[in-house]
Amino acid sequence: MKIENKDGYTLFSTNENILQEALQAFFLNAEKYDTENIIFHISDNLNITPKDFLLFLDIASTKKENGTSFVIIIKSLDIDALPETINVVPTLQEAKDILEMENIERALGF
Repeated sequence: MKIENKDGYTLFSTNENILQEALQAFFLNAEKYDTENIIFHISDNLNITPKDFLLFLDIASTKKENGTSFVIIIKSLDIDALPETINVVPTLQEAKDILEMENIERALGF
Protein backbone atom coordinates (compact mmCIF):
# COMPACT_ATOMS: atom_id res chain seq x y z
CA MET A 1 0.00 0.00 0.00
CA LYS A 2 1.37 3.36 -1.00
CA ILE A 3 0.17 6.32 1.11
CA GLU A 4 0.79 9.91 0.01
CA ASN A 5 -0.24 13.03 1.90
CA LYS A 6 -1.47 15.59 -0.61
CA ASP A 7 -2.94 19.06 -0.25
CA GLY A 8 -6.42 18.46 1.14
CA TYR A 9 -6.45 14.67 1.06
CA THR A 10 -4.51 11.47 1.57
CA LEU A 11 -4.07 9.17 -1.44
CA PHE A 12 -3.95 5.42 -0.87
CA SER A 13 -2.80 3.35 -3.87
CA THR A 14 -2.76 -0.42 -4.10
CA ASN A 15 0.41 -2.16 -5.10
CA GLU A 16 -0.69 -5.59 -3.91
CA ASN A 17 -1.69 -8.28 -6.41
CA ILE A 18 -4.27 -9.99 -4.21
CA LEU A 19 -7.53 -8.25 -3.32
CA GLN A 20 -7.63 -9.42 0.30
CA GLU A 21 -4.09 -8.14 0.92
CA ALA A 22 -4.96 -4.76 -0.60
CA LEU A 23 -8.14 -4.43 1.46
CA GLN A 24 -6.42 -5.49 4.66
CA ALA A 25 -3.62 -2.96 4.13
CA PHE A 26 -6.14 -0.21 3.36
CA PHE A 27 -8.39 -0.78 6.37
CA LEU A 28 -5.40 -1.13 8.69
CA ASN A 29 -4.03 2.27 7.61
CA ALA A 30 -7.25 4.19 6.92
CA GLU A 31 -8.16 4.35 10.62
CA LYS A 32 -5.15 6.62 11.19
CA TYR A 33 -6.64 9.18 8.77
CA ASP A 34 -10.15 9.47 10.19
CA THR A 35 -10.10 13.28 10.17
CA GLU A 36 -8.78 13.62 6.60
CA ASN A 37 -10.28 13.24 3.15
CA ILE A 38 -9.25 9.93 1.60
CA ILE A 39 -8.92 8.89 -2.02
CA PHE A 40 -8.36 5.16 -2.52
CA HIS A 41 -6.95 4.21 -5.94
CA ILE A 42 -7.59 0.53 -6.62
CA SER A 43 -5.37 -1.08 -9.23
CA ASP A 44 -7.10 -2.43 -12.31
CA ASN A 45 -4.98 -5.58 -11.84
CA LEU A 46 -7.05 -6.58 -8.81
CA ASN A 47 -10.07 -8.77 -9.40
CA ILE A 48 -12.73 -6.78 -7.54
CA THR A 49 -16.50 -7.14 -7.92
CA PRO A 50 -19.35 -4.75 -7.13
CA LYS A 51 -20.17 -6.94 -4.12
CA ASP A 52 -16.69 -6.23 -2.69
CA PHE A 53 -17.58 -2.54 -2.50
CA LEU A 54 -20.05 -3.29 0.29
CA LEU A 55 -16.97 -3.51 2.53
CA PHE A 56 -16.54 0.26 2.09
CA LEU A 57 -20.02 1.26 3.27
CA ASP A 58 -18.95 1.71 6.90
CA ILE A 59 -15.94 3.87 6.10
CA ALA A 60 -17.97 5.98 3.66
CA SER A 61 -20.62 6.54 6.32
CA THR A 62 -18.05 7.33 9.04
CA LYS A 63 -16.21 9.79 6.81
CA LYS A 64 -19.47 11.61 6.04
CA GLU A 65 -20.34 11.80 9.76
CA ASN A 66 -16.86 13.22 10.48
CA GLY A 67 -17.28 15.92 7.84
CA THR A 68 -14.70 14.42 5.52
CA SER A 69 -14.87 12.65 2.17
CA PHE A 70 -14.03 9.21 0.84
CA VAL A 71 -13.62 8.53 -2.89
CA ILE A 72 -12.55 5.35 -4.69
CA ILE A 73 -10.81 5.40 -8.06
CA ILE A 74 -11.21 2.37 -10.30
CA LYS A 75 -11.52 2.23 -14.07
CA SER A 76 -12.39 -1.41 -14.65
CA LEU A 77 -15.90 -1.53 -13.14
CA ASP A 78 -19.31 -0.31 -14.20
CA ILE A 79 -19.85 2.48 -11.72
CA ASP A 80 -23.64 2.25 -12.12
CA ALA A 81 -23.53 -1.25 -10.55
CA LEU A 82 -22.07 0.10 -7.30
CA PRO A 83 -23.85 1.48 -4.20
CA GLU A 84 -24.75 5.17 -4.58
CA THR A 85 -23.57 5.91 -1.04
CA ILE A 86 -19.95 5.36 -2.09
CA ASN A 87 -18.18 7.85 -4.37
CA VAL A 88 -16.54 5.84 -7.16
CA VAL A 89 -14.89 7.51 -10.14
CA PRO A 90 -12.50 6.41 -12.93
CA THR A 91 -9.82 9.14 -12.60
CA LEU A 92 -7.86 11.06 -9.98
CA GLN A 93 -9.10 14.39 -11.37
CA GLU A 94 -12.71 13.31 -10.90
CA ALA A 95 -11.90 12.21 -7.34
CA LYS A 96 -10.43 15.65 -6.62
CA ASP A 97 -13.56 17.24 -8.10
CA ILE A 98 -15.76 15.17 -5.74
CA LEU A 99 -13.68 16.34 -2.76
CA GLU A 100 -14.04 19.94 -3.84
CA MET A 101 -17.81 19.65 -4.38
CA GLU A 102 -18.33 17.99 -1.00
CA ASN A 103 -16.21 20.66 0.72
CA ILE A 104 -18.40 23.34 -0.87
CA GLU A 105 -21.57 21.50 0.21
CA ARG A 106 -20.31 21.31 3.80
CA ALA A 107 -19.38 24.99 3.77
CA LEU A 108 -22.91 25.83 2.61
CA GLY A 109 -24.43 23.66 5.32
CA PHE A 110 -25.79 20.81 3.19
